[in-house]
Amino acid sequence: MAVPKRKMSRSNTRSRRAQWKATPTTLTACPRCASPKQPHLACPSCGTYNGRYYAAAERSEHQG
Repeated sequence: MAVPKRKMSRSNTRSRRAQWKATPTTLTACPRCASPKQPHLACPSCGTYNGRYYAAAERSEHQG
């Protein structure tokens, strides 16, 4: 396994880490109610996905 021979400077470390960026979540419009939702997930407003109704989508994810 390769081991660095010298300590990497702070400027090199920080300029490398400057490329780590969080990407915003993608939102699409629900075809039934037109509210924003994440793709490939049931709509949190109306609870439908791919033409089917899912009652579990109405609950909060922390309710259990």
